[in-house]
Amino acid sequence: MKTALITGITGQDGSYLAELLLAKGYRVVGVVRRSSTTPYERIAHLVDRVELVSADLLDQTSLTDVVHETQPDEIYNLAAQSFVQTSWTQPVLTGEFTALGVTRMLEAMRKAAPKSRFYQASSSEQFGKVIETPQRESTPFYPRSPYGVAKVYGHWITVNYRESFNLFAVSGILFNHESPRRGLEFVTRKITDAVARIKLGLQHELRLGNLEARRDWGFAGDYVDAMWRMLQLDEPDDFVIGTGETYSVRDFCVAAFGAVDLDYLEYVKQDEKFFRPAEVDLLVADPSKAEQRLGWTPKVPFAELVSMMVAADLARYQRQR
Repeated sequence: MKTALITGITGQDGSYLAELLLAKGYRVVGVVRRSSTTPYERIAHLVDRVELVSADLLDQTSLTDVVHETQPDEIYNLAAQSFVQTSWTQPVLTGEFTALGVTRMLEAMRKAAPKSRFYQASSSEQFGKVIETPQRESTPFYPRSPYGVAKVYGHWITVNYRESFNLFAVSGILFNHESPRRGLEFVTRKITDAVARIKLGLQHELRLGNLEARRDWGFAGDYVDAMWRMLQLDEPDDFVIGTGETYSVRDFCVAAFGAVDLDYLEYVKQDEKFFRPAEVDLLVADPSKAEQRLGWTPKVPFAELVSMMVAADLARYQRQR
């Protein structure tokens, strides 16, 4: 039985990845930060099937100890300060978690389990002010936020450890991937949650920033399969993961409100406070390398993804009632 160690197991991607690996017969160990509360909502249905261990991306000793004790075959580093807007108000903390946290995980693996295979969660935000469209593995990075800058560091330190210490370490440059488990602070979930509340009479308007920003949106459940496939290769390599299609925030609003037979124009208001200091206008992937080398293609189309998220938020509020 293979052992997988997942940082960020309580997040959206961590929960879907844990499901996938359990289905494949893995022993799944999740790293969680010590807390007086237990925010395990996304993995509540898995808690009795996974092992949870305490460690912190800010603490090298705790990470090294966990890797030494579990001796994982695969390490998936998904934990980070992952909200772009927060990275502007907490840039130093974002750097500690999202950049240096990667180095600490790689050091832990190098010292305690050098034969493990390591996956780093890179991000399309690394491309930022894009140099070319669509973005592929060879596209230069031009990050436009402290989060994007931290992710670039995490990406390149992974490459450096791979080349310097002969570690099996890969980065998946994942474009936006959403689901009903997405955090409420992210624009897609902010929209679908508001749609559910407006439909049920609990809210009357939705304030958003740049409606013309365009993104490549896919389903998180599809993307964790790509992570796993990367660690099954004979040789480590980095991959762009996305759908190759792009939609605007406005398009997302149209689809989400349309899912409950409402017109977004009656409810959506633009608010300058939600605009980024440095905007990223267009991100769209060229996933052809992943298709050819990993045999990976996304399965859930945009319209189905939006409808899935709206339906889940509606059901949640109806249960609460």
